[in-house]
Amino acid sequence: MSRLSRRRFLATSAAASAAITANCALLSRLAYAAPAKEDWITLFDGKTLKGWHKNPEKIGHGTGGIWQVEDGAIAGEQDPPGSGNGGILLTDRKFGDFELLIDMKPTWGVCSGLFLRSNDKGQCLQMMVDYHDAGNVGQIYGEGTGGFAARNFDVNGKYDADKKHVGYTTDKHKTAEEVGLVSSCTPEEWVKAWKIDDWNTARVICEGKYPKVTTWINGQQICVWDGATSKAERYDKEAVLKALGTEGSIAVQVHGGQNWPAGAKCRWRNIKIRSLA
Repeated sequence: MSRLSRRRFLATSAAASAAITANCALLSRLAYAAPAKEDWITLFDGKTLKGWHKNPEKIGHGTGGIWQVEDGAIAGEQDPPGSGNGGILLTDRKFGDFELLIDMKPTWGVCSGLFLRSNDKGQCLQMMVDYHDAGNVGQIYGEGTGGFAARNFDVNGKYDADKKHVGYTTDKHKTAEEVGLVSSCTPEEWVKAWKIDDWNTARVICEGKYPKVTTWINGQQICVWDGATSKAERYDKEAVLKALGTEGSIAVQVHGGQNWPAGAKCRWRNIKIRSLA
């Protein structure tokens, strides 16, 4: 081998050795790197209701409802179906500041809800899942905490000649400010985002002593509600804080009363959460 070739060989070998050493050092650092401060927690295993419980005592909606796992989803209905007896299913674990992801598939006509910082009495901040005429999905209601409704439009059904639900109209439009919201999507954006007769993914961020709640459906931001500043009618931030504190369960609801269609269900799956504290 010529001297020039030898020098090139040695230089190339040295560069390769340095690269290998650097890569090994990087891999070593990655292998022993600390995990992310807050990881996602799966709240539903897709097979059982482990980690969840029904309201332990009768509440305004009833003694608890029927909750079962069907095809990898939590399915809730009245107990017995069509009886008017509903209730809530709550996580055993409580959360304060968090980001939540959950898929939902309500039967048209049901009145359900996603409860945030809920207690066993069903008092909470609720992301409405009022999936019926004159309903709303994605905006905020004070369940057992003053009954305030931060919603700036209603959703109604469209029906074909056979009275089958095939789409939506909206009415009772107001500005976000009028109903105590920081911001809201337009009714047209909601209609475009929601998938009929299919799974829809909700994302919720809840943060703060007087919580700020932001909701999305299928990537479309639905609303921002700020508990520190909201002027929603019947909202009293100190009363809500006293009732709920700064943390509570995540819960899903089967509304009590006779308006829940017999045999109708609200289904939930792919439920995960991470702390933002």
